[in-house]
Amino acid sequence: MKRVLPVIVIAQFFCTSVWFAGNVVITDIAFTLTNDVSLLAQLTSAVQIGFISGTMLFAILAVADRFSPSYVFFTCSLLAAIFNLALSLDSLKGIDILILRFLTGFCLAGIYPVGIKITADHFKDGLGKSLGFLVGALVLGTAFPHLVKGSFIDVSWLYVVYSTSALSLCGGLLVLLFVPDGPYRKTSSKLSFTDFGKGFKNKNFKAAAFGYFGHMWELYAFWTFLPVMISHYLKQHPEIELSTSLLSFTVIAVGAPACVVAGLLSQKISAKKIAFAALSLSFLCCLLSPFLLQNNSAYLFFAFLFIWGITVIADSPLFSSLVAKHVPNENKGSALTIVNCIGFSITILSIEFINSISKHMAPHLVYSLLAIGPFFGLWSLINMREKVMK
Repeated sequence: MKRVLPVIVIAQFFCTSVWFAGNVVITDIAFTLTNDVSLLAQLTSAVQIGFISGTMLFAILAVADRFSPSYVFFTCSLLAAIFNLALSLDSLKGIDILILRFLTGFCLAGIYPVGIKITADHFKDGLGKSLGFLVGALVLGTAFPHLVKGSFIDVSWLYVVYSTSALSLCGGLLVLLFVPDGPYRKTSSKLSFTDFGKGFKNKNFKAAAFGYFGHMWELYAFWTFLPVMISHYLKQHPEIELSTSLLSFTVIAVGAPACVVAGLLSQKISAKKIAFAALSLSFLCCLLSPFLLQNNSAYLFFAFLFIWGITVIADSPLFSSLVAKHVPNENKGSALTIVNCIGFSITILSIEFINSISKHMAPHLVYSLLAIGPFFGLWSLINMREKVMK
């Protein structure tokens, strides 16, 4: 039992590295393989749409509840590695690349939410702490491609693809070989096309889910446009010689220890209070962004981004923990998957909204609109009953 959590955490880090691999090398792919500028925006959304499609199908078919989650995790990590690696093939066309990113996102539906399911099956008590480590691994996996690209001068984008594909395969093997089905797992033997929605009949499940949805409106839009924020600032201050990729890695990666600390604190303080505090701070960051993204002090600018990078993700494991606690064990996999499906659908809306509105607003003003999500998330938490949150 002691080795299970470290293995799941490492595997989650390895496998989720393919998630933003396309985003990091998006310019190289578009110009090297297709010379198609319009492909840039399409590639950003393709993996998210694939993830949403995968989570919807996995939830409806109750895949993680009917079959061994460890085998599901391994199979999806193997396929994700193959589809990600296929980006390195010659003579790919724009539509081929979009399909590959879609399929990679589809496979991630059997990695991230299933990883949460596996953790919940092994750790009934202290779930918030366990998920803190797990979501921290997701953060590092998300940031890792930025590190690969930013750490080497003139590194080929192909090495980002090679390294993340190899990690995904290794992560799947770790779970297959060292993580058995958990003692708290309950198998659902029958196929029901409505089980995935049963959790929403529970008021506290619904409140936690809606809090998570508000959190997701902000999170992936912030991660997606972070290099844009940094690049814009560096262009305004050419005297600052820093790598956009390395700075993006640092700001995203700093959220990993924040998740771990939040999970540990949830053992002594109610998860609701910690989630509320983190969401409030990220809400404040959104509101202050018009002032701090254009200030002349580089130290203040980077400090602000680091604080935002911490608070934007620190509540994530707590929301996942709260959602998992308020759904029957036999429907847990499907419920977690459908919540992820809806949450990531919202990320596409927020990313496309920011992308569209940025054409009509000054760059330093547009990110204040990310505050819409935390506002509704905080409202949902206020309406949650405190006694079940401890």
